[in-house]
Amino acid sequence: CTCGSSDALVHGWTHARIASEATMATGMPYGLQAMLKEGHSYFAGINEAVLKNIEACRGLARITRTSMGPAGSNKLLVNHLGKLSVTSDASTILREVEVSHPAAKLMVHAANAQDAEVGDGANFVITLSGELIGNAEALLLDGLTAAEIVEGYEKAGEKCIAVLESLVVEGSDKFDARDVEQVTWRIQSAVSSKQYGYSDFLCKQIAEACVAVCPENPKSFNVDNVRVVKLPGGGSLDSLVVRGIVLQSTPQGNILRVKDAKVAVYSQGLDSGNTETKGTTLFRSAAELEAYSNDEEALLEKTVAAIAQTGVKLVVSGGSIGEMALHYFQRYKMMVLKIGSKFELRRFCRVSGASAISKFQAPTVDQIGFVQSCAVEEIGGAKVTRVE
Repeated sequence: CTCGSSDALVHGWTHARIASEATMATGMPYGLQAMLKEGHSYFAGINEAVLKNIEACRGLARITRTSMGPAGSNKLLVNHLGKLSVTSDASTILREVEVSHPAAKLMVHAANAQDAEVGDGANFVITLSGELIGNAEALLLDGLTAAEIVEGYEKAGEKCIAVLESLVVEGSDKFDARDVEQVTWRIQSAVSSKQYGYSDFLCKQIAEACVAVCPENPKSFNVDNVRVVKLPGGGSLDSLVVRGIVLQSTPQGNILRVKDAKVAVYSQGLDSGNTETKGTTLFRSAAELEAYSNDEEALLEKTVAAIAQTGVKLVVSGGSIGEMALHYFQRYKMMVLKIGSKFELRRFCRVSGASAISKFQAPTVDQIGFVQSCAVEEIGGAKVTRVE
């Protein structure tokens, strides 16, 4: 039985080999080629696979290398939508380039992790990775294996960590995140690489803004609590820190300043109510039309009066504001602001402590916010609304 099984196995292997040779002779794919989709490319070995990956990584490093430092050059980028952008920020460049090569994507992920963790140093990660990979190419051509090169880099990494530990400035473990001077000193290098010559001024401004919104636990710091508003006119030295929010729009109406004001925020427009379904109203005389208009105005005035009775002096709307509603707001001495962006409206609610109301009605005590001042100012030649 054993001999019979062995003969059958030999005969079966012979038939398989003959079939494989027949497939090769006909030009049909076999082996790994038969499992991949049509139009694929298969590379193997140092010359085909490894060196091509190294060249892709070095090409990515060459793109961002010239943008490093305060004297780095800007890049003109055009994305798939045709949008133009000029920047020297490595994170923005990598996002707009849309890298698809698998090996280069690993470098992009490493740069993104660095940017998410620290907020800076993405260009350094790409440049350092490109140099390490470029040096590995010469070692591969000299006959070293990839495993030997990786082992050498791991030993070099351990040595670098030991050296870096010896360079730590004394007292860094006792860093106080609420001390403006300490924060200013530590962010100096990061700001200098982007705004060389203005770093002394801007670092103090940035430190004041960050310390003002720093929570009890500095590790839970929310970057969205510090916003940058760019205004035409003036220069970098005209920048200032506002403990509140700056809106690039002016109030509706002629009331341009309020102090110690209660705030009501509406996520919808401020106007007379509309029915959910279409309807037809038949007027038989001009008196009926006038009475209908008077009733609508009276209902609108009643709503505005109810808002005024709560002590609200500042009304913020996320939609359009009707002329008649604005008229009654002016009569009751209330300032009216329109914020079209839902994100800005959300930030305004966070600053004032108010809750957005989805219906045009008088707010409750829990829904009312408070601001110390809200006024129109001219900064850098542009009129803005400053809320503190």
